[in-house]
Amino acid sequence: MIDPIIINDTTLRDGEQTAGVAFNVREKLAIARLLDQIGIPELEVGIPIMGGEEAEAIKALVQAGLNARLLGWNRCKISDLEASLACGLQRVHISVPVSDVQIAVKFHSNRWAMLAQLKKCIEFAKAHGLFVAVGGEDSSRADPAFLLDVARYSQAWGAERFRFCDTVGRLDPFATYAQIEQLTSALEIPVEMHTHNDLGMAVANALAGIRAGARSVNTTVNGLGERAGNAALEEVVIALKELYGIKLPIRTERFWELSQVVAQAANCPPPLCKPVVGENTFSHESGIHTHGLLVNACTYEPYPPEAVGRQRRFVIGKHSGTHLIIYLLQQEGIQVTPPQARAILAIVRRRATESKRGLSLAELVEISQHIRQTLEAS
Repeated sequence: MIDPIIINDTTLRDGEQTAGVAFNVREKLAIARLLDQIGIPELEVGIPIMGGEEAEAIKALVQAGLNARLLGWNRCKISDLEASLACGLQRVHISVPVSDVQIAVKFHSNRWAMLAQLKKCIEFAKAHGLFVAVGGEDSSRADPAFLLDVARYSQAWGAERFRFCDTVGRLDPFATYAQIEQLTSALEIPVEMHTHNDLGMAVANALAGIRAGARSVNTTVNGLGERAGNAALEEVVIALKELYGIKLPIRTERFWELSQVVAQAANCPPPLCKPVVGENTFSHESGIHTHGLLVNACTYEPYPPEAVGRQRRFVIGKHSGTHLIIYLLQQEGIQVTPPQARAILAIVRRRATESKRGLSLAELVEISQHIRQTLEAS
């Protein structure tokens, strides 16, 4: 049995760091309110030190009366933490580089300078009554012994959560499990997963971390994020339910609505075949599949579309079969015989191939009328 999992959604921070994406204050408020309404317990709302409209948006979110806990992202600098305080935040995330390649760039290859700065920042934040989470940037490429030292020091200095960051998506689920198991067995504070999708394993790695004992996970709506994106909120939540039987108190039936709101604000629709919210996720064309679905939806759907606010859609195309043709025409009050259905299907396949698209129901009806008139005349 896996203990309750906390979703810390970072659409408004790491999701907005998708190249070319920029949310205005109104959009940030709309997305945050919708995330709050569906039951996401914690939101990483932005980077206060950016100032300007970013800081104004964070202040507006703080004042919006949301139930979700709000957290600001900070570099390991006192000035960043002061900016978070100025925005009215009560929870902060402090990010520090933990791999040698990152430390070399940001702390000139000096691990101890980084630790000294981290201690100063944690103590400052705690002195101001803040909840403190520490994130190990590039954890997956860090020296495991040093990573463990950073996490233990963070805990000793007052941090209340440690974020394991697979910053450039270099892990697979097996390596993730091994690293997180070591961390969780050594810490008393919760470990949080932050995974990137550079090799297509962000969700799998997040789940592997949870299996290894992590109790918090970062997500973004539609899997937005830098480069190839982050672990998608909708995929993580549905996977927890379907694979592990963990039904979080989240209104998944509003995932489609949430996806559309974020996609519009980001000007970035999800790919057609993206799990859960892609346009084709519950679309069926294959004759074998549609025949099975008409008998029992479980044959080719792992969970019902209604669970995520979707509807099943049958596509009339090259791979359709006669069972679907007959069924769709019956729904329109048109009865066709099997020979008629086969003749209709031949035309459907030809038109779909020529036009490189599925046909509309109106086109199917028009074809059926043409075939019936032709056969009757002969």
